[in-house]
Amino acid sequence: MTQAADANKGRARSAAAGGRPPGRSWWRYWVKDTAEGALVYAIYAVFRHLPLDWSSAFWGWVLRRVGPHLGAQRRADANLAACFPEMGPQDRRRVLAGMWDNLGRVIGEYPHNEKIWRNLARIEVDAPEGITPEAYAHVPTVFFSAHLGNWEIAAACGYEHGFPVSLVFRPPNNRFADRLIRRIRRRYSVAEVPKGPEGIRAVVRTLRQKGTLAILIDQKMNDGIAVPLFGRPAMTSPAIAQFALKQKAVLFPCRIVRLKGAHFRMSVEPAVEVVRTGDDTRDVYDTMVRVHAILERWIREHPDQWLWIHARWPDSPRRRKKSRPKAEDGGR
Repeated sequence: MTQAADANKGRARSAAAGGRPPGRSWWRYWVKDTAEGALVYAIYAVFRHLPLDWSSAFWGWVLRRVGPHLGAQRRADANLAACFPEMGPQDRRRVLAGMWDNLGRVIGEYPHNEKIWRNLARIEVDAPEGITPEAYAHVPTVFFSAHLGNWEIAAACGYEHGFPVSLVFRPPNNRFADRLIRRIRRRYSVAEVPKGPEGIRAVVRTLRQKGTLAILIDQKMNDGIAVPLFGRPAMTSPAIAQFALKQKAVLFPCRIVRLKGAHFRMSVEPAVEVVRTGDDTRDVYDTMVRVHAILERWIREHPDQWLWIHARWPDSPRRRKKSRPKAEDGGR
């Protein structure tokens, strides 16, 4: 665990020392990112002093009205239509309005997340008997979840119930937002491990030390494997299946569903049955098919709480990039 934390701190120090990353313009790094970061910190500071329910409701209201006019609405609608072809335009608008409301509430709840996961009256827990920190103290364990409900509090709930969680995450592009989110997450994680090659060694060490990982598994990974999701191939990280096969990790599905306002239900399901035939490539694929079947069931049950704005499938609409004058490109 300590090694994972050290690796994470080393990454942060090297990033700070390295200055502007390659390929990132001076304007973006020093001006735009700084302005966006200042805005994020200001919003966080203001809404931290407001009541939790007010902050959640306000940002849900804002995104419900603003979100449908953003460019991401086009991609979300296309993804939803492809996955639910029986759903008409009016029903899709209703589902996506719920998605924007949920996303806004996640933003509004960020300054208050600790109040949520420390308040048992706000979170119902539904888990099979026997899933306790004592029972899995000497077993490498992975809790996987998705961008449903307030996904940020899933790992925190595990930590509050005694599991020493190491959080696997994808850092935001804005370094100031990244620092703020890391500061919040340190309250409920033993270590933060960035996704990608630089974090994989820390993850393996954690599992070899019989630690616990929390990871979101519903984002696209271009160099992953194609696994069906809603009947369409979706490029997916095979990491958790590899952890199960190579490190003998137990895989627990865990999701957070929003009930009403800032009240939730956390459901932990029985461990995924890992396929073991001796053919590692096929076993990883078949195990990920089972994982995606769980993910698809979750989304079907609560389509208005999942983030449809991701480019999850190869045919998902891309963002329209603004063309830049050649003179500006040459000045980078």
